[in-house]
Amino acid sequence: MSQPATRRPDLPAWARRVIPVLVLVALMWVSEIVDLVLPLRLDQFGIRPRDPGHLAGIVLSPFLHLGFGHLLANTVTLLVLGSLLALTTRHLWLVTGGVVLLGGLGVWLLGGPGTVHIGASGVVYGYAAFLAVYGFVARRVWQAALGLLVVVVYGSMLWGVLPVREGVSWQAHLFGAAAGVALAVWLGRRDRSRVPLASR
Repeated sequence: MSQPATRRPDLPAWARRVIPVLVLVALMWVSEIVDLVLPLRLDQFGIRPRDPGHLAGIVLSPFLHLGFGHLLANTVTLLVLGSLLALTTRHLWLVTGGVVLLGGLGVWLLGGPGTVHIGASGVVYGYAAFLAVYGFVARRVWQAALGLLVVVVYGSMLWGVLPVREGVSWQAHLFGAAAGVALAVWLGRRDRSRVPLASR
């Protein structure tokens, strides 16, 4: 006699939204563990400015870090901001892809000669800038309030876009943030125009 199949309970909506952020961070940790265990020197595949043979570094660089200390520093902020982005908008993948490509291209074009840029901090800055601007452009009060909260909590990150610390890719911070602002303006205007007008 066959038994009825037991259906697993579905994950709550918030968990389904956050899972992609966890997957992105997990891939970063996996790549760092592989870099530690195997003699592959993965960090060489980061962004090498104006080197046509290393364009793939634009996509690969966020998954590469200079040790676990560097990775851990990015992980916490990436989880917080990425989760906020995933929970409050439907633009996680578009913003992530746009920040990686546009910010990475900016670093590739204008980064210092002979340097290699790695790390997810450009994505972190892109997320922060997007959240800070999106609600105001979309004219959504609660998301604008969230943007103000992000500015208050993470406002000190602004110094990271300046060349004040040697060995830190301020270019990744700057172009990641610029990409986040550009995407917030574009998507905010698009989302604002989709709000149906109330009938009179």
